[in-house]
Amino acid sequence: MSDLSDVSDADRPPLLFDDRYRMAEKIGEGGMGFVYRAHDTETGARVAIKILRDSLSHDPVSIARIRHEAAIGSQLAHPNICQILRLGEVAGAIYLVMPLLEGDSLWDRMASGKPLPLDVTVRIVVDIASGLHQVHELGVVHRDLKPENIMLVAGPGGSERAVLLDLGLATGHRGTASRQRLTKTGMVVGTQEFMSPEQMSGRPLDRRSDIYSLAFLAYEMLTGELPFRGESMRDLAVARLKGQLVQLRERQPELPVAVEGVLARALAVDVNVRYATALEFAEALGRAAGKPAKKRLWARG
Repeated sequence: MSDLSDVSDADRPPLLFDDRYRMAEKIGEGGMGFVYRAHDTETGARVAIKILRDSLSHDPVSIARIRHEAAIGSQLAHPNICQILRLGEVAGAIYLVMPLLEGDSLWDRMASGKPLPLDVTVRIVVDIASGLHQVHELGVVHRDLKPENIMLVAGPGGSERAVLLDLGLATGHRGTASRQRLTKTGMVVGTQEFMSPEQMSGRPLDRRSDIYSLAFLAYEMLTGELPFRGESMRDLAVARLKGQLVQLRERQPELPVAVEGVLARALAVDVNVRYATALEFAEALGRAAGKPAKKRLWARG
């Protein structure tokens, strides 16, 4: 068992955290905090614990964000979403408890820059669309779809399912007052590389912004390249705002024409051109690829 020596003293939890969780090694780190593998001594379950950085423990926005993530994530029991099991606080440390997911991130899988097979891409898109649909049914937009926030979890017989992580930036497009305080119109929050044009511009968002980001991910999975050309982030941003999409088959001519058409529609600058729901997009992509989406993945709970 690790002694957690890779974490600063300020952010290192005790080996028995909150008199309940026996901590093992750190398995992740982000701007908000650290994630550890742990054993729940009350239930016997293997869990992951996300602890807010000590330096952020008095920051109202950071505290509101992690509480907001817990409020949304606790409502979502779905195989393609990482559910939040518990929100806790001990000695000033705020933490989330989640199921422990074993596997690779999509970022790890894409790190080589090589295209993923069409059938693998479709399966990942179907899974994430399934999870997104449940998020959207709550009136919530995820706003930060990216490879680092998608875990590919190993299953029996070599199977694999994609699981959506990190609802900390999610916001309601029907808007409660508390959600609106977290992210106001005009504030650009998220990962710029995968943002929709309206998100980059700070305009109001709905579920079609997440559909754009999912299509952006699908394009990069299929080609190993971004959907737009540019020598800098600014160039790429301008190309995206103008809708200067590099057609899919220019990058991968062997892919079906129908798949190119589905992604072009989902990546349209005009939100009204895009698919209305994540499920509609996934179904269209599955048909175009000759891999009909399996609706059983979209069952609740």
